[in-house]
Amino acid sequence: MKLNDELTNAIASVTEAAAIAAMPWVGKQNKNAADAAAVAAMRERLNNLNINGEIVIGEGEIDEAPMLYIGEQVGNGKGEKIEIAVDPIDGTRMVATGENNSLAILAAGYQGSFLQAPDMYMEKLVVGKQAAGIINLDRSLEYNLDAIAQTLRKPLHQLSLAILDKPRHHEIINNLRLKGINVITLADGDVLASLYATMPNNSIDVMYGIGGAPEGVISAAIAKALGGDMQARLITRDIAKGNNAENRQMAINEITRCHKMGTDVNIKLPLETLVRNQDVMFAATAITPGDFLSGVCEQSDYIQTHSLIINGSTHSLRYIQNYHLR
Repeated sequence: MKLNDELTNAIASVTEAAAIAAMPWVGKQNKNAADAAAVAAMRERLNNLNINGEIVIGEGEIDEAPMLYIGEQVGNGKGEKIEIAVDPIDGTRMVATGENNSLAILAAGYQGSFLQAPDMYMEKLVVGKQAAGIINLDRSLEYNLDAIAQTLRKPLHQLSLAILDKPRHHEIINNLRLKGINVITLADGDVLASLYATMPNNSIDVMYGIGGAPEGVISAAIAKALGGDMQARLITRDIAKGNNAENRQMAINEITRCHKMGTDVNIKLPLETLVRNQDVMFAATAITPGDFLSGVCEQSDYIQTHSLIINGSTHSLRYIQNYHLR
């Protein structure tokens, strides 16, 4: 069943609401307040839609998050059964500090579209359409980069890779730069990095790194809709953040939660497992200005938003500039 424009536009209004709610917190050094405002606005707007929706990737599980938790029912219950993966703010720190490229984002599809996984870490490898089908997360990163370069008919030193600038990635970043690869580091926001790698006429060839599983599933929706490719692996906290007693205990809990959701850690998850059909959509509204979108702009009589909608059913992407009159 294809996602029609009416449904995608309605769902895209959810990210607009979240971005507008977060806007007053830009530069206020309070990322928690910004996130809370975006979450509340996103949930309120979802509950006004004519959908029978379920949050499958959200702010945590029911005992961890008061709103937009995994399994929460949203919408008025009168429409299509829809699965939703949300990240009310991709880049909360960037909102708090007033930096560019913070987004309100979500992905949606019909029931059974998305991998269900806890809010934990995920290793991700994302490429665009031209390199689809040749990546293999069971092989080394160097092997994959060689394969991507050969497929794109580029020398390795002309390959561009986006990765989060996190301590866990610093050794990888240094090694790649020694090989001459053009490494673009991002402070936050690996969904943005996935967009860089999969958008038409992209300047980035590949995104790699360990980030959040919610962002990973949303990135997979982008790759699926645009004909790109992605592989992933759920990673326990002790591997991602350090092997200490607290992280080991959290890792045990993560493994248990994965098993309850029908998945497992440390196994390769191909794109077909992350997103099970083509009829999915992605929506993003910029909070602060960025490379793809203008940020929320407040005037005396209106608020202007700039959004991107990617529809896998039609293999299309649209930019929407809306004026919300006061």
